[in-house]
Amino acid sequence: MTKDVIALTPKMPDPWAVLAGLLSGGPDKLVGTRGEGAVIQLCDAQGRPLVSVEAPLLVSVEGEAERLLGTTAPPVPYWWTEARATTGVAEAEQLAGTFAARLATLVGGSAWPPDAVGSIAVVKTDGVSVAPEPAADRPAIDVLTGKVAVVIQDRPVVAMTAWLSDAFRAAAEAGLGLQIVSPAGTTLSPAVRDALGGRPSRWIVQDERDGYYDGLTGAVLRWQDGAFGPVLSPDATEDDPRTPVAAAYQEVHDTGDRQLGLTFRMVHPADERLVLGGGLETVWRELTGEPPAGWGTSEPANLPWSLRRLTDVAYERAPEPTWLVVVGNRARPGIATVRITRTKAGVEEEVTLAFGYGTGPGEEPPLDALPAAAEALATRHHLQSMLVQLRKARRDVAVPPRFEGPGVPLAFVLGAEEVRAMPGDRARRTPLAEQPVPLGPKTRQALYYPLPGDPSDLSGWQDFERLVRHLKGA
Repeated sequence: MTKDVIALTPKMPDPWAVLAGLLSGGPDKLVGTRGEGAVIQLCDAQGRPLVSVEAPLLVSVEGEAERLLGTTAPPVPYWWTEARATTGVAEAEQLAGTFAARLATLVGGSAWPPDAVGSIAVVKTDGVSVAPEPAADRPAIDVLTGKVAVVIQDRPVVAMTAWLSDAFRAAAEAGLGLQIVSPAGTTLSPAVRDALGGRPSRWIVQDERDGYYDGLTGAVLRWQDGAFGPVLSPDATEDDPRTPVAAAYQEVHDTGDRQLGLTFRMVHPADERLVLGGGLETVWRELTGEPPAGWGTSEPANLPWSLRRLTDVAYERAPEPTWLVVVGNRARPGIATVRITRTKAGVEEEVTLAFGYGTGPGEEPPLDALPAAAEALATRHHLQSMLVQLRKARRDVAVPPRFEGPGVPLAFVLGAEEVRAMPGDRARRTPLAEQPVPLGPKTRQALYYPLPGDPSDLSGWQDFERLVRHLKGA
């Protein structure tokens, strides 16, 4: 597995400390840069990278090291410095570990993972070289074929780091799928799950019994024709191409934990005074009593929550879209991804949000607060639509490589403009037993549709399908 080694330090590593770390391979090792100096690399004699070091990141959000690494970091704010060793080169892993150990020794703090950090002595790398271009061209990509870019991640949580975000961009620009390979026991950040999209992009989990399988579907996989693809069952036919499901994926552990998930879209009129993120903050406050803890353009989320700063970043990137991750505090685990896009209709915000709940006191999902949250979105934040679901899933909102089951829809909300655009009273009269609840003033009403399905089964999806067909006039 590729080794990512991270130094967590209370002070910013100064240039001399970084230089001392980079000399872990001896003074004769070549040093190169990428990304306009944002990435520094230790290279072999041919100039190919052995270790890539990203610029230190200031983290001002509590709990991110615990969430993503399972380790304790210095008090916020602290500095997060990542070094990524090139795949399949043992000396490169030693170099990365020595780099992090030297940094922690000189600046203070700690390094992760502890077993990857050894001596601070010079690592012998005479004669060591790495794979030729183009696989070595992107520090995050370990294998490159004509179909996919493969990234190997040996971390407790596969997160949307700057490395992985760079790999997503590179794969998309080349028209390739992205396949992430991780060991058994690893979980996936919801931010990465939502970005994987369709095939051939996959999350591939190593498994003792079945070799490899898709962590999101359970399909047993093999490397074939330049990509990981599903294995066909012996009794598969052209009309029924059955794929065996990994045994590990089917090992369901119902702990009683649940997640409340909301997916909503807002379309704002384009205005220079527009402040973004307010709808997400409103929902977060209604459901938890507090605003989000932090946000960022990658994980770890490193910036304290700020509507103004978030808006400034989106404006600076316009007309290109902006992708953000937003996190809550440790008392109420929550994570959201936000995509901000400039369109002909205005400025669109698409939000996917999940909160985790356990089985102890105070762990009931606040279902009674949903109508108020929906009304605030509809009346103050130009809500277009929202779907609310409840599902059996982990409290920490991480995605495990096993079956968790779909959510059950609890409510659907239609924004005021969408209600107004429907002919007659179609939006107000539905085939459901329970009629919609008006939200907002009579002159500009949105509608909240409670879905009467039992959260313990999947009947809510039947109600939701009937509702959508009715609203579409089918």
